[in-house]
Amino acid sequence: MNEKKTLRRSRREKILAGVCGGVADYFSVDPVLVRLLWAAFALLEGAGVLLYIVAWIVMPEGDD
Repeated sequence: MNEKKTLRRSRREKILAGVCGGVADYFSVDPVLVRLLWAAFALLEGAGVLLYIVAWIVMPEGDD
C-alpha cells in the first residue's frame, strides 16, 4: 500500500529527456511549472543547463 517513490525520468511527460516530467511526478506538481523554474534557473544562473545534463545521465528512465 505504501509505495516507495523513486526519482525517474518520465516517458509520458517528455520534451527533451523527461527530466522535468520525472521531477514533477516525484513532487506531484505540474510539469510545466518545473520546466519554467528550470528554464529560469538556466537563464539566471547558467548552471541549470549543466544540472539538466547531469540529471539526464544520472536519473534512470521510468517504466510508465
